[in-house]
Amino acid sequence: MPGMEDWPTGKVEQVAPLVRRLLAPNPSPFTYTGTQTYIVGDGEVAVIDPGPDLPEHVAAIRAALDGERVAAILCTHTHRDHSPASRPLAEATGAPIVGCAPLALEDDGPRADAAFDFDYEPDRVLADGEMLEGRGWALRAVATPGHTSNHLCFALEGTGALFTGDHVMGWSTTVVSPPDGDMTAYMKSLDLLLGRDDAIYHPAHGPAVDKPHRHVRALIAHRRMREKQILDRVKAGEGRIPAMVETMYRDIDPRLHPAAGRSVLAHLEDLERRGLARSEGETWILSA
Repeated sequence: MPGMEDWPTGKVEQVAPLVRRLLAPNPSPFTYTGTQTYIVGDGEVAVIDPGPDLPEHVAAIRAALDGERVAAILCTHTHRDHSPASRPLAEATGAPIVGCAPLALEDDGPRADAAFDFDYEPDRVLADGEMLEGRGWALRAVATPGHTSNHLCFALEGTGALFTGDHVMGWSTTVVSPPDGDMTAYMKSLDLLLGRDDAIYHPAHGPAVDKPHRHVRALIAHRRMREKQILDRVKAGEGRIPAMVETMYRDIDPRLHPAAGRSVLAHLEDLERRGLARSEGETWILSA
């Protein structure tokens, strides 16, 4: 992957006065360079998105926290590249697991069963707007369903920083995979961010986003472009999702095609709710 040499795993990087970043060694077509774990505070800290349960990553987090008290371990959502390390880290530090709600989901999608962390058990679930405070910092939960129904972002009060998990990433658009992923909710959550005054996003994958509103507007425009492409394919009689993916995503890594198909399905379900398309078995047509 381009630029991998600039993203060292296992090394703590200070990215803001109250924020340190630690990259997990789990690069992939879905995670880019890997999952970024964030440490907020100094002395008494919160750990955001501890990441996958890889011994070397957990050891790197613990080494980074040497001499500090962990007030809480926060998870933006329960995909397996985000929350599983919360358990060994909680066991090692005694810190509570806080953040998103657990998610129990049955799904026949190509990645769904493998993607979710079914063993996630938070000690405290944060509702939209709830605050978690430590010495010198406060984090506020911002509910952003869409990528998953339980997705939260966390705003670092008084700094303009928002930890965006997978809702907004710094390298790619987000996969929205039904039935838990919901395009209608995702678009509303993007609109929600446009109404906020955050100055910088710290995503779980990819570089920081220092022009948040411009970035979010670009994401919305991209989704509207995909929506138009889908409607055009349906109008042309190409109403089956695999055929749409072959046409619309011919320039991306074929390993991403199954996930792209899930996002196409999410768009179609959104269009169906709006009365613009409907399914006849596995074929989609325009609504009369």
